[in-house]
Amino acid sequence: METKEIAKKNNPYEDVLKQFNSAADAMKLHPSVRAILGKTANEIVVNFPVKMDDGRIEMFKGYRVQHNNILGPYKGGLRYHSTVDIDAARALATWMTWKTAIAGIPYGGAKGGVQLDPTKVSHGELERITRAFTVALGDNIGPEYDIPAPDVNTNPQIMAWIVDQYMMTRHPRERQNSYHVVTGKPTHVGGLAGRDRATGLGVVTSIEEWAKDNNLNLKGSTYMVQGFGNVGSWAAHFMKAHGAKLLAAEDASGVIYNEKGIDADELTAYVLKNGGKVAGFPNTTLITHTEFLSLKADIFIPAALGNQITGETAPLLNVKLVAEGANGPTNPEGDAVLKARGIATIPDILCNSGGVVGSYFEWVQNKQGEIWEIERVIHAVRAKMVGAYAKVKDASKRYNTGWREAAYIVALERLQTAYQERALF
Repeated sequence: METKEIAKKNNPYEDVLKQFNSAADAMKLHPSVRAILGKTANEIVVNFPVKMDDGRIEMFKGYRVQHNNILGPYKGGLRYHSTVDIDAARALATWMTWKTAIAGIPYGGAKGGVQLDPTKVSHGELERITRAFTVALGDNIGPEYDIPAPDVNTNPQIMAWIVDQYMMTRHPRERQNSYHVVTGKPTHVGGLAGRDRATGLGVVTSIEEWAKDNNLNLKGSTYMVQGFGNVGSWAAHFMKAHGAKLLAAEDASGVIYNEKGIDADELTAYVLKNGGKVAGFPNTTLITHTEFLSLKADIFIPAALGNQITGETAPLLNVKLVAEGANGPTNPEGDAVLKARGIATIPDILCNSGGVVGSYFEWVQNKQGEIWEIERVIHAVRAKMVGAYAKVKDASKRYNTGWREAAYIVALERLQTAYQERALF
C-alpha cells in the first residue's frame, strides 16, 4: 500500500530536530538546554535469540532509546513493526519528552520496540520474543526508571508478558512492587480501566476544544480516519457520540467509503472479527488512497504510521482540521503546505497525549495500590487534555506562531525551567 512505502523513505529523527530547532530559535532557548535536549541520553540496541515453533533459532533486533528524564522516569511505548530502527526510536523517544512535558506529568521520554512483522509469527512465538526482549533489556527498564507501554502492534497481553518476565528477575520481596514497570496492562494485572481508549479520547477532547474556538458544530460534521486500530477506532467512537459522520476509513487492507456515513462502532466490531481489516465492511465502496486524501470533510484524523502528510500529499487534503492521532504523521514539508493552505493542525505531541496521560494514572494507581473507576479515569484524562490544549493555545498567541511550534515551546519552557531551577548547567 502507498502509505507503507512513504513511511519507509524519510528519516523521522531529522524531522524532529528541524521542529525542535525552529521552536528553540523562536523562544530563544538557553544554549545549554538546547545542547542537552538535542541529543538522546541513552540508546540501547539488543540482538537476542528466540526458538521458533519449528525448532530453529532466529535472531531479533530490539531497541530502547531514552531521550530525557529531567522531569521524571523515562516513558514511552514499544512497537513491533518492520520499520522499527534506531532513527525511528530516537524520533519517537524525543517526541515523548515533549508530550509528557506538555501534558504536565512527571515523566521523561523514551521509545523502542522490536523489528519484526507480528503477523508472520505464531502466538507462542510472539510470547517468546516478548519475554526474550524483556530479558535482553534487563535493568534498562524499571518501575521508577523507564516504563514501557503499548504502541503499534503491541497490546495489553504483551504488556502482561513483560510484567511477568520482569517480575521473575526480581527478588521475591520486590515482585509485588514491580507491577508499574509497564502500563497498558490488562485490568486484572494492574491495568487501568479505560486506558485502552485514553489516546482516542484525548484526540477527540482536543477536537472538541478546537471546535469551540472555531465555531464548528461537531453534530453533523464530517471526518475521515487513517488507521483503524486502537487510536482510530476509539477516536471514531467518541466522534460518533457527538453525532459526527465518518465518511471513510483507511488501513493496510484499503480504504472504505460511504458518503452517507459509516457507523464507527459497527466498523470496530467488524474489524475485530475480520483480522483487523476494514476492507469488506458492508455498504461501503473501496476507493484509492489518493481519492481518500482528496475527500472533502471537516476533519482528518491520521492515526496510522508517521510521514503520511508530506509535500506531495498535503496539497490533496480538503479539510478544515488535521487532528494528529499518530506520531509524526506530518513532515516539515507537509506542515508548510498545510499552513499555506490555511488548514489547521492539532499537533501529535498535544493531540495524542491522552495515551501517556492514561498511562500516568495507571502508574499512580499501581504505586498507591488503588483501583480507579472508569468514570474517574475519563474525567482525569479530559481535564489534563483541556489544560494542555489551553497552554498550547496561549503559547501560540504569545509567540504569534503555529500550533506545532507552540506545542514545542510549551514543552521546552517546562524543561528549561526544570534545568534552571536544579542548576544543572
